[in-house]
Amino acid sequence: MSAPWLSLIGLGEDGADALTPAARALVAQASLIVGGARHLAMIDASAERLQWPSPLTDALPRILAQRGRPTVVLASGDPFFYGVGDLIARHVAHDEIFCIPAPSAFALAAARLKWSQQDCALLSLHGRAFERVTSHLQPRARIIALSWDETTPARLASHLALRGMGASRLYVLERLGGPHERLRRTRADAFALDDIAPLNTIGVEVEADVDAPVIPLTPGLPDEWFEHDGQLTKRDIRAVTLSALSPRKGEVLWDVGAGAGSIAIEWMLSDPANRAIAIERDSARAARIARNALVLGVPDLRVVHGEAPQALGELETPQAIFIGGGADDATLDAAWSALPRFGRIVVNAVTIETQALITQAYRDKGGELLHLQFAHARPIGRYHAFDPAMAVMQWRAVKR
Repeated sequence: MSAPWLSLIGLGEDGADALTPAARALVAQASLIVGGARHLAMIDASAERLQWPSPLTDALPRILAQRGRPTVVLASGDPFFYGVGDLIARHVAHDEIFCIPAPSAFALAAARLKWSQQDCALLSLHGRAFERVTSHLQPRARIIALSWDETTPARLASHLALRGMGASRLYVLERLGGPHERLRRTRADAFALDDIAPLNTIGVEVEADVDAPVIPLTPGLPDEWFEHDGQLTKRDIRAVTLSALSPRKGEVLWDVGAGAGSIAIEWMLSDPANRAIAIERDSARAARIARNALVLGVPDLRVVHGEAPQALGELETPQAIFIGGGADDATLDAAWSALPRFGRIVVNAVTIETQALITQAYRDKGGELLHLQFAHARPIGRYHAFDPAMAVMQWRAVKR
């Protein structure tokens, strides 16, 4: 075991006076102290200083060159809660790191609002796409979010109002833990706060109108929520398809011939840790997928403009693959080869030619072959009758 030479020390707005004796001793002994300008200004020490560059990774060579010499990295609050700790731990052996956290902004905000953290959605909008908040906007939900800067509270208030959630209560908590701490409350649709400090955290109590477009917790979003040109896996088939794909936390999906991106989007909505790659050969559809992903709260969806199977060659290994458009022998073979053992594949086929293809795949590789068809009631004069949609044959299999 190596002795820890790198110390991650959490700092709050109360500054160095709040550091524990152990943290103070580590700062005093350091040969290099790394941190943001605000944190470095709080510390009275004679050690060499390195202010975080942009991007942060540019500081790693200098930090790693210190191996074996006492080094301190200053961070806001808890370094391992949306902090720099994860970045450091990916490049330095765990037994070479010692961490002394301070209360996180989440902990301080929950304490001021008297909310239980375990009942809140804890998000960071700092350095991450703002649209990720959308899927967390559930009726009666409580959210604590780290802001990007002083503009974030107004942007969130506007976002809530536009989504039929203007009655939601926003709490803007500024400079938490310091002598200039401030807490203000407002309705989202009446937001008029000014002079907001760049360092702020937002608390939200969501109140949704009865017709607000709340993203459900089950698959099968309404078709009209997607911008599309007709190339869309329809709601009922989509729900069955997502069930067959069986998303699990942290997995990667390839959505081949993605169309409007509905399968990839709902895969990512199933868990915040899930990732998806939408492969689409049509440039207009590829751009449309990106827009749908933003609107529906999964801005991190990766869209690859290219044609299968050529576009599949350099992609990250998937745990599941869906082929909804453009299935042919070459694409099916490439997809099957890319799957690891116990990876899942689902292919939907409407045309006779593609149905023949997946029937042969079923014979060769096993799995299940299903015939899916839904019918919706339509008016016929004074009466109604069921109007059947086009049938879909679905092949689903696990690679063993």
